[in-house]
Amino acid sequence: MLESNHHESVLFNESIKGLNIKPNGVYVDATLGRCGHTIGILKNLGDSGKVIGLDQDIDAINYAQINLPDPRLTTIHCNFSNLQDNLNRLNLFGKVDGILMDLGISSPQIDNAERGFSFMKDGALDMRMDQTQALTAASWLKDSNETEIANALYQYGEEKRSRIIASTIKEYQKNNNLNSTLELANLIATVVRPGKNKHPATRSFQAIRIAINDELKKLSVGLEQTIDALSPNGRLAIITFHSIEDRIVKQFIRKHSRPKQLPKGLPIIANDESECLLKDLGKIKPTDEEVKVNRRSRSAILRLVEKC
Repeated sequence: MLESNHHESVLFNESIKGLNIKPNGVYVDATLGRCGHTIGILKNLGDSGKVIGLDQDIDAINYAQINLPDPRLTTIHCNFSNLQDNLNRLNLFGKVDGILMDLGISSPQIDNAERGFSFMKDGALDMRMDQTQALTAASWLKDSNETEIANALYQYGEEKRSRIIASTIKEYQKNNNLNSTLELANLIATVVRPGKNKHPATRSFQAIRIAINDELKKLSVGLEQTIDALSPNGRLAIITFHSIEDRIVKQFIRKHSRPKQLPKGLPIIANDESECLLKDLGKIKPTDEEVKVNRRSRSAILRLVEKC
């Protein structure tokens, strides 16, 4: 099967502009993917600038090493929840001028059926962002009980019919191995009606993917590390694609944009610890023109913050 490497970077110009790139700066693309945003950053850097490209998908790392042999780019196979450890190893923690996090799933992951992310193409029920981890979607569905599956579908996919889907899956597994993406999608379609422009399995596939990759916990951990990773006035650009991850990002920004609470009775003086850690620079959504060209951008939101 021919592997697709095409990926249209969402909110490309807005995120590159939002990073306020310095020619000699240090930048982290925490979700390297097929290097779209990284190329944009490199084009704005001088010879002394640096980009650290992180990705938990080994295909993305291999692609960058083959197709973007730039001495200013360092690639690391890891999830952004390991941001601090890897920047410390490079002696760059606290010295970063900008961090980009393009969350969710990439087009190559969806388009390559063997990765198991798509309910439109038949492939192994995999869904691992990091191919070196043992847990797959198939093994998780096999080993989880009905309640665990239902809770995940509801929490991570906001699927209202989570219980009947979980019950249907476990009943099916009594006599069958569930190892195929289309097999699972068709099974879900027997108990969920299609929504307007939405496949019956959309929410369930999202939920299973988030569950097996522990995406939300890793997002929260990674976000907290970005603050100390940035130098003063460093920028953080985060692109989200669904309400669950966007809620986590909003709460993170709100938490660190508010002044710290001091015990009552203590005087507040300038430049003390009551200052906020981040300045909220607002959010940006794709233009109508971008959505027409790239339908996958329709739910994207770019949030920008600056370290105080």
